[in-house]
Amino acid sequence: MDWEIGPLLSDPAAWAALITLIIMEVVLGIDNLIFISILTNKLPEHQRKQARRIGIGLALGMRLVLLSTIAIIVTLIYPVFDLGIVGSPDEHGNPTFETAFSWRDIILIVGGLFLVWKATKEIHHTVDPTPTDDVLDKKKVVVTNFGATIFQIILLDLVFSIDSILTAVGMTDHVPIMFVAVIVAVTVMLLAADPVANFIHKNPTVVMLALGFLLMIGMVLIAEGFGVHVPKGYIYAAMAFSALVEGLNMLSRNSAKKKAAKQPPAAPTA
Repeated sequence: MDWEIGPLLSDPAAWAALITLIIMEVVLGIDNLIFISILTNKLPEHQRKQARRIGIGLALGMRLVLLSTIAIIVTLIYPVFDLGIVGSPDEHGNPTFETAFSWRDIILIVGGLFLVWKATKEIHHTVDPTPTDDVLDKKKVVVTNFGATIFQIILLDLVFSIDSILTAVGMTDHVPIMFVAVIVAVTVMLLAADPVANFIHKNPTVVMLALGFLLMIGMVLIAEGFGVHVPKGYIYAAMAFSALVEGLNMLSRNSAKKKAAKQPPAAPTA
């Protein structure tokens, strides 16, 4: 890994790598931002912004710490155990799935399972909410929810941070470029956090779409952990198409509401 900064300032290839990596990190940060938005929107309104700031700040902190220990992080891709089970070979004679697991694989699988569990739980709560009439100490409930929210954000921040840093390592050998790209990407997340969270909160159907995204991302993380590579372009193309369809639905609903508002009230029947 190269830590020198001076030669990079006049190197066009370094600037191209920086721009490419920033775009990649911003795209990868969308997953993290959606998760943080959904979790923090369940908190009392006066705590949401604070929780989002803490969550994104932790994401930045984790990425910078991981970058400072880059020599250790790159060793996470080395196998730590092998199940010794080989599936039917593919057309090239390679096993159809990975049997040797690294720490990165384990982290992705555990993180993916957590994300699938959380998304499924939130979908169930959205579809079939269970009202409660328990009379509890309101302050105690708020503190517990806030702490639990931050804890869940930390868990997923760790998974997304490791995936983000290993992606950066695969794109460039220059650590300063990685630092700048990560800081810029997380700054974009910080600026977009409130608008994205407010948009999700004001549009209930978008919540279900976002949960579907998280469910898909969780399955992709699990697949990646088992050595099944899913091209990220397919994932984000599907997300973009779904968002486009939902956007058209929102425009249609808004148009219908405006037409209904312009119509005069019906005359009372005798």
